[in-house]
Amino acid sequence: MNHENEPLIGSSGRHTHHDVTFFSSFKTTMTSSYFNILLVFVPAALIASYSNASDTIVFSLNFLAIIPLAKLLGFATEEIALRTGSTIGALLNATFGNAVELILGIIALKEGLIRVVQASILGSILSNILLVLGFCFLLGGSTRQEQSFNVTAAQTSSSLLALTTLSLLIPAAFSATANTASEAEEGILKLSHGTAMILLLVYILFLFFQYEDEADEDETPSTTLSFSIVSLITIAGFVSLHAEFLVGAAAEHVSSVTFALKNKMNLCIGIAISSSLQIGLLVTPVLVITGWIIDQPMTLFFENFETVVLFSSVLIVNYLIQDGRSNWLEGVQLLSVYSIVALAFYVHPTSKE
Repeated sequence: MNHENEPLIGSSGRHTHHDVTFFSSFKTTMTSSYFNILLVFVPAALIASYSNASDTIVFSLNFLAIIPLAKLLGFATEEIALRTGSTIGALLNATFGNAVELILGIIALKEGLIRVVQASILGSILSNILLVLGFCFLLGGSTRQEQSFNVTAAQTSSSLLALTTLSLLIPAAFSATANTASEAEEGILKLSHGTAMILLLVYILFLFFQYEDEADEDETPSTTLSFSIVSLITIAGFVSLHAEFLVGAAAEHVSSVTFALKNKMNLCIGIAISSSLQIGLLVTPVLVITGWIIDQPMTLFFENFETVVLFSSVLIVNYLIQDGRSNWLEGVQLLSVYSIVALAFYVHPTSKE
């Protein structure tokens, strides 16, 4: 098996459980990829971002800085997954990746930018289940005829994705059948508050359910668990700083595709799908409840066009992952759907307002 994250120096390969120390963990992490040489751009990007540098320079430096951070984030996730199971590792990766999304959402909500928050939620879900997953299937299947992943986990994710979509479909249906606009507005607000609390409860139960996942036994961890967790938190913090000038979950997306290339499809799908589920079952309800607290009418009612697009996208994703197998052609299909959706939003009148 080809391990991309093996140390570049030293001949002993991964450490055994007996000789793993903080220093060896740090050394292994820093030499896990040639891309880590790009870490020199991290301080340069931060200086440029908060100075008077041009937008082109800021974007370029942050783009270069986030590449090694994404590799390190993936390495830390993989190390944790070796001890706790691929599902927990993927959940941790997705959680830290979506922290930026949640923080930016709350800031926008305080400014009353509700449509911006809703567009961000929809865009994040679609980019994860279509763009990221599409690239995972395409690039992962480019060197293999077929890849497999946990069917039970995939089916569970499918049902939860459907639940997320349903929570947006019902407010849209309520709006379409209400007698008056004021009746619809008041009813949707109450419906959204109640649904948000239910979704949060489902997410908590989902977390308990994930702990039944067993740890991987194919490889031996080369870092201590405490070091991996601290690394994940620290790297996620730096990612959030750089992602502000790029895309909220950019590093998380790169990690997911990297796992696909290494044929770690459970981690790949776990990150892509778990990220979407966290946005639907955690980020969105928290934003709705936050809006309730600060008196901003944040609801689960999206435009009818947006709701139909999300429903259609989830439908095709659920169909493709239900058999627990993937290939490059399925990746092409998902990327095609993403392209069609992007084109539809570009030409849609409401999207131009």
